[in-house]
Amino acid sequence: MDLVSLYLDQFPDGDLARTRAKEHKVPIYPTIAEALTLGTSKLAVDGVVIIGEHGKYPKNDIGQTLYPRHRFFKEVVKVFEASGRSVPVFNDKHLSTDWGQCAEMVADSKRLDFPFLAGSSLPVTRRMPAIDVPLGTRLTESVCAAYGGVDSYDFHGLETAQCMSERRAGGEVGIRSVQALKGPRLWDAVARRETTQRLLVAALNRSHNLPVQDGFPTAPVTFDWARSVFPDGIGYFVEHRDGFRTAMFLLGIRDFNYAGLDAASGRIISCQMYLPMPTHGSTTADFFNPQIRHIGQMVIDRRAPYPIERTLLTSGMTLAAVWSLAQDQAVVETPEMAVRYTAPKGPLFWQG
Repeated sequence: MDLVSLYLDQFPDGDLARTRAKEHKVPIYPTIAEALTLGTSKLAVDGVVIIGEHGKYPKNDIGQTLYPRHRFFKEVVKVFEASGRSVPVFNDKHLSTDWGQCAEMVADSKRLDFPFLAGSSLPVTRRMPAIDVPLGTRLTESVCAAYGGVDSYDFHGLETAQCMSERRAGGEVGIRSVQALKGPRLWDAVARRETTQRLLVAALNRSHNLPVQDGFPTAPVTFDWARSVFPDGIGYFVEHRDGFRTAMFLLGIRDFNYAGLDAASGRIISCQMYLPMPTHGSTTADFFNPQIRHIGQMVIDRRAPYPIERTLLTSGMTLAAVWSLAQDQAVVETPEMAVRYTAPKGPLFWQG
């Protein structure tokens, strides 16, 4: 598989794209259409990767960065329509900052019959331990303990939970409501949810980055410990249409950790989604490798390895949570998110 063309929206200070493209003899085209047609009048590539991030883009009134993912995608669709054929598309991260645009992108992929893959690297990175939720498990709740900010790494945390939650008995049936809470309101709410407390503790015990003093954990991990150590935490609470629950916590740690409750056995299933950050002079940030492998395989097979509906819903959860915070942490009803889908058989994560 060869990279044959590039379109770049911005060239910031310190940009590497032009020197790298020249080194590898990959032309940079002035428009998306020209990149997809290689300067001709018809589609001339076998796959498209959209990465709408890392540039300087404006924010809206509720703090969402208006990345051009939807705009890039619609430019791609125009080329498909004009050419009378389509090819697989990958979209990095969530689909858009607007639910209508997210749904439109998925509808376009169905209408033009092309494989559409999206999302983050969290669902396919290495897991410690290397476990998956067996298909058909009677899960009642999923929790992710993670790090990051609102409208950014919160999406990664929601994908961490959703790739496990979707494997429950009956599959995914959609989202009823989302609420985001922070600080004392967050911890007061969790104090009323015994299962959420248990799962949060289990998830935190998978972390390699808990606060320490003199090289040792400051205390055994309990709910009260978490409340005192992370008083300014942010939590997203997702109510699914079948009664299932998802809770995602943004805390002062540096990894992504999952825990879910199997109601049939009473057992907690937990692991860390390993996301090694690069350090100076290091090349350890290899968590993109399994995602790139799935993108390449999709282009070859013309089949997405996991459903685009997962990213549609996690995009919607993110948008609703941001809106909840903007509305004084109110519950946001989401009748538009009645999205059903079945989890892939898997496993699709890196097991090397």
